[in-house]
Amino acid sequence: MYFPVFVQGLVLSFSLIIAIGAQNAFVLRQGLRREHVGSIVLFCAMTDAVLIMAGVMGMAQALGNNPGLARVLALAGAAFLAFYGLQALRRARYSQQLQAAKGEAGLSRGAAMAQAVAFTLLNPHVYLDTVLLIGSIGAQQPAQLRGWFVLGGSTASLCWFGILGFGARWLAPFFAKPKAWQILDGLIGLTMWVLAAVLVRHVVNGF
Repeated sequence: MYFPVFVQGLVLSFSLIIAIGAQNAFVLRQGLRREHVGSIVLFCAMTDAVLIMAGVMGMAQALGNNPGLARVLALAGAAFLAFYGLQALRRARYSQQLQAAKGEAGLSRGAAMAQAVAFTLLNPHVYLDTVLLIGSIGAQQPAQLRGWFVLGGSTASLCWFGILGFGARWLAPFFAKPKAWQILDGLIGLTMWVLAAVLVRHVVNGF
């Protein structure tokens, strides 16, 4: 029974973090340069794991004695996922690409970590995605399965940043192709709609 919950956390987290953005471009750049890759990947993944756990546990406590609020948040989450999916499908119609900046001087470990902290923690979307959205969905899982949901979300983050950082030299040509991102955005959009439908079904069935 734990495996579907693990997969739900995995898929949801993957769908939210795989997007063209400053943090992903930074990790890709460091991977191409082979500078402090392990430290940066570990920091980004651990930060996501902590935020996801805080979101799930905090939301679980807040929703524990308030099923009405749980339904409202579930519907709000479904609406957000549907909107996010629509945005992804719209992005799929246009050419985009993820490029790492070139021609810049190398960074010391301290400077690289400072940039990783800024790109991660100064982005308001990271809190919306991990604490609020993933947290509220994970909190609606049975208490004994929430850990598996957190593990799924954390695994997705570790895998994605590991792929970006350690596989950068092989994957950079792929990420530079607009068509690849159009296909990826299309898949993300459809996944978001499926997850939104699952949330609505939970509300209809009374969780």
